[in-house]
This record gives sequence, C-alpha cells and structure tokens, in this order.
Amino acid sequence: MMDTQVVVVGAGPVGLTLAIALGRRGVRCVLVERKEEPQFLPKMERCNARTMEIYRRLGIAQKVRDAGFPRDCPMDVFIVTSLVEPPLLHLPYPSVAQAEAQIAACEDGSMPREPYQLISQYTLEPLLKSVAESMSNVDVRYGCEFLDVVQDKTGVTARVEQAGRTQTLRAAYLVGCDGGASTVRRKLGIKLAGEANIMQLRQALYRCDDLFERIPIGKGRHYHVADDRSTFLIVQDSTRHFTLHSVVDSDEHMKVMFETTVAMPVRYEMLYCAPWRQNLLLADNYGRGRVFLAGDAVHLVIPTGGLGMNSGVGDAIDLAWKLAATLKGWGGPNLLASYEIERRQVGARNVEASRQAARGRRAWRNAWQPNIRDKTPEGAATRARLAAIADVEQRKSNEMIGAELGYRYRGSPIIWPEPGEGPPDEFMRYVPTTWPGARLPHVWLADGTALHDRIGDGFTLLRLGRTAADSEPLAAAFARHGAPYTELVLSDERPRDVYGYDLLLVRPDLHIVWRGNRLPDDPSRLAKMAIGH
Repeated sequence: MMDTQVVVVGAGPVGLTLAIALGRRGVRCVLVERKEEPQFLPKMERCNARTMEIYRRLGIAQKVRDAGFPRDCPMDVFIVTSLVEPPLLHLPYPSVAQAEAQIAACEDGSMPREPYQLISQYTLEPLLKSVAESMSNVDVRYGCEFLDVVQDKTGVTARVEQAGRTQTLRAAYLVGCDGGASTVRRKLGIKLAGEANIMQLRQALYRCDDLFERIPIGKGRHYHVADDRSTFLIVQDSTRHFTLHSVVDSDEHMKVMFETTVAMPVRYEMLYCAPWRQNLLLADNYGRGRVFLAGDAVHLVIPTGGLGMNSGVGDAIDLAWKLAATLKGWGGPNLLASYEIERRQVGARNVEASRQAARGRRAWRNAWQPNIRDKTPEGAATRARLAAIADVEQRKSNEMIGAELGYRYRGSPIIWPEPGEGPPDEFMRYVPTTWPGARLPHVWLADGTALHDRIGDGFTLLRLGRTAADSEPLAAAFARHGAPYTELVLSDERPRDVYGYDLLLVRPDLHIVWRGNRLPDDPSRLAKMAIGH
C-alpha cells in the first residue's frame, strides 16, 4: 500500500518546482517542509533564461514576471565607491522588456525563448507554493520535518514528524531537495567534495522605500563597492528592499556599511542579518536506489553568475519527467539511471563556471588600493586600473548565457551518440547547436509562434524541410512501449536552416535525443534507447 508515489523533502524553489512538474504529469506526491511557512529571507534573486523557459512550459512564467522586478527597469551593474559618486564602471544590461524585444527580432536561434527575471526567493517561494497547493495530486505539508528513510525493492518508507507526532509515508520514490545541509544526503552517506568555507561574509536585508528612486548614478540591480571588504549591494524585486554583503565582524557593523555605501540620508530598517560562507562543492552521487537528490543538496556554488537555484530547477525538470515515465510504466531502467549521469556533469560544469566568475571578481577587487578616492594622479591611476580589470572580469559574473543554455548531456544512455567531440563548451557565449544532448535552440515560426511552444510533454519528432522520410516505424516503436510520441511537420524554412537536419527527435525537457536526414536502420532501437530500455 502506497500513501503517495513520490515524497519530496524541502519546499525551496527546487522542491516546489519538482512537485509542480510532477503534479502536471499526473504523479501523486507529498511535499514536506520543516518550516511552518516560507520565510522572508534573502537568498537567490534571479531566475535565468533557462529557468524561465522551464517555467513557461509549466505555465507559470507570467505569474513569476508579474511578481518580480518591474519589466521596464534596467538590469545594469555598477562598480562604485558609493551610490553618490561617479561609478568606476557601468555595465548596461537590458530590462526584461528590452530583452523581449531583442528576442522577438532574433532569427538565428542564438537567444532564449524567455529572458531572465529578477525575483527574490522570498517572493518566488510563496508563489510556487500557491501553485503547488492548487494541484489536487500534490499534498503540501509545511511544519513537517523529515527524519529518516529506508528503502527496499518496491519503495521507500519516510519517517516524518508534524505537530509533535511521528508518522511514516510509503512511496515509490523520495527526492531530497533540502539544501546544502541536506538531511536526506546525510542519511544516504553521500559526501560533498570541493572547496568549502572559501570566504565568510555577512548578508543583511534592508527596507528603504525611497532609495531606488533617489540613486543619482543610475538604476540597476547590482552595485559592487570597490573596497577591501567585498561589499556588494543588490536591489530586490520590490525596489524597496535591498541586500548587502560585506566582510565585517558584527551585525551592527552592517548598518555602518549600508550607510557608507548609500552615502546619503535615508530612512531604512535592517530586517535580517546573518553570516554565510562561500562554497564550491559537488556531491559524489545524486542519489542511491529509490532516493534522489537535487538542488543545493548536491551542488553548492558561489552565487557569481546565478547558477545555484537555477541549476536546481534544471535538476527538478529532468527528474520529473523521468520519474513520471517510470511510474507510468513506459520508462525503462536506464531512464532514472541517466539522472545522475546527465545532471551531475551539469553540476560540475556550473561549479567550474562559478569558480571562474569568482576568480574574475577577485581579480578586480585585488586592484583596490587605499588611495582609490584620492584626488591625485595616483588615486586616478588606481581607479582606472580597477575599472579596466573589472570591465573584463566582472562580465564573467553577468554574462553567463553559455552556462545557462549551452550545456549538453554527454555520455548519457538515453542520448543517441554521434562520432566526434561536438561543439566547444563555453560559459559566456551560446552557439546554437542540435548536437544530441543539447537543448533545442529557440526559433520563431512564420506565423509568429515559437517552435518551443509547439512541442508537447512527450517525445516529438520534428519533420523539417518538407522531408519525405518514412517515420512510421519510429512511431510504431514508441507505441509498443506506450510512450507519448507525436510528430510535428513544419514547412517553414527557418527551423531547417538553423537546425541543419530534416529530422530531430526531441524529448519532454526540450533536449535533443537524435538528429538526421533519415531514420536509423533500426528505428525501434532509437525508441527503446530514448525511453531507457
């Protein structure tokens, strides 16, 4: 007897996204969260382009945008000595509205379907919670603490505590999305490896209603202070709240740092302050048996480049369709086995991208000298040198489109192998490709719709260039296993020009399984491989 099909531990953005994705696929799940309710604490503050594409496919992208940073506000980044002095460097980045216009005009597949969205985690979590709670097959339990799990050949038994009462939940699978200090990971005996406690900073959250409108040097989202304390001011989604990071010895000192950075009289309230440590860590495994791990439970990065929570959303969407396929009976044993193979390499890639971005930030910060404010030739030389380095190195934190869109699943048992190495792997530049394992590039169709939006929740064979290839054997092979499969016939020239092939097999998460101008000699082998048999 099963109480549910999947138990999800942890209701941060990753756990909530997983629960929503499972619910949309008809999977019954119980989401347990130790906290009584989402907390008003500063954590992540941006959904990147790939996450917004995922949220679009979940039907919630517009809700996220409506709750987030105003669409007309610029996303500029500044290097400053304070908010009232001329910036040492100003890096302009488009607002959501401007980015949408750029995407609308792009015809070569080099841009995402959705631009980024600045939204604070304390805004995003309640929004996702309300979506999850609206789904009849998702049971959301706050104030419910996960204690332990045991597993056997047919399922898992989780022990939880709620309102002082211990109970068990029987399910087919359990997923730990319970953060860097993951209890689920510890129960599995899985270790994290890498660099821990690289630097300790304090983070504080402030409310200051009129600051954003009064900033004289220009509106943006990040203001990095050129000092010897790694001070960094972030505009939160409401534009009335701000977070400040700095290397100081006490919470009280964070008030001084905020006032020094703002450098003009403002009324403010410090709502929260706590230390945090920078880590670059990756789990040895992404689960064991019927228990899986996702998000910060398996990868901890320095938030340069915004790859932490966004990597976890990618984990969730990968695992959701594979769990659903397995539970519905058409997914083979290689399907869930591929989760670690595919997502751990992305975790390792993003840890390295974060490391490179953090090194870039340290490079320009190391150019700081005590004379940086001096009205002397030496002071001017210090400012110019720091700005020149930052103009190269700070971009590594803000222009990670290759890391966001360009990852490719290598060596996966459910991706058709091609000879050769494939395109180069870049963090700061995205080059659209249909190499198997890559995300399908976004292209517009002649009627103004996006090809991404025409692809359903199952496997899709794209038929391009008016091909006459016989695809019936492939359709029959998917049908024999009961796997969802459709064909999308497109006479538009643009997709064929961008993708370079007549036929592409795309899986539910928009990653490419196979490409060619005619089907393989044994189409049934392709179908079986794609669904994990």
